[in-house]
Amino acid sequence: MPNQDLLDRVCIILVRARNPNNIGAVARAMHDFGFRHLRLVNDYAVPFESARSAIDASAVLAAATVFPTVAEAVADCSLVYGTTAVGERVLEHPLQALPEAAATILSHLAVAAQSATHPTEDAHPEPRIALLFGSEKTGLSNDELSHCSALLTIPMQQHDDLRHPSMNLGQAVAVCLWELVRQPGTPVASSAHAPAGAAVLERLTTLMIEVLERTGYRRHHPANSDDAQVRRLIHRLGLSAIDAPVWMGFLRQILWHADNQQ
Repeated sequence: MPNQDLLDRVCIILVRARNPNNIGAVARAMHDFGFRHLRLVNDYAVPFESARSAIDASAVLAAATVFPTVAEAVADCSLVYGTTAVGERVLEHPLQALPEAAATILSHLAVAAQSATHPTEDAHPEPRIALLFGSEKTGLSNDELSHCSALLTIPMQQHDDLRHPSMNLGQAVAVCLWELVRQPGTPVASSAHAPAGAAVLERLTTLMIEVLERTGYRRHHPANSDDAQVRRLIHRLGLSAIDAPVWMGFLRQILWHADNQQ
């Protein structure tokens, strides 16, 4: 099992979760497997009072935080996985089955742990990993998924009625957390540099959108340059915390040149 310090770098983020029983089940699964950081993204009051009745979930729920947007909820995270049952969805991100995603997450955690002692100017001192779970009925929207680095899915048996199998929210979170804790020991870091955090990538996305606007690209190519698409492209670059500021410098220079050509 990974040590507690690594587990404390994992955040479970529920986006538009409505059922307090599901929220309570998630909190209980987190408590049982040793995870502490629960975040919720909602534009209405979260029914914590009903959810607090879940056995052993009180500490996790008491420490839970609510954010108005996904961008703010993942700002201190350097790797964001969105969960999906796939179904008829058109995939815009790399998709990994849960075992493969868990191995990637653990390796990423090892890199983040090593890098935290020597953070870059734009790096968060305690970079975290986020697992995003969407609403019970609709899952994660395309805009919400645009904040993700990759997607993970839980392999399940396909039944004869051709309905795509899916789990309820509490079950899905429990299975994902079990996969993370069942790995023995602490993983070996696979890279010398920590990846860029979500807040840095969001600033880079904003800067890229400004470049596309000022140079006229979005006016001529609107189909492939909406905000979500640009964000997905930035995340797919896989930039390190060291390289992301360099890319921002490139884009600022392009903006300066565009301004001085007018």
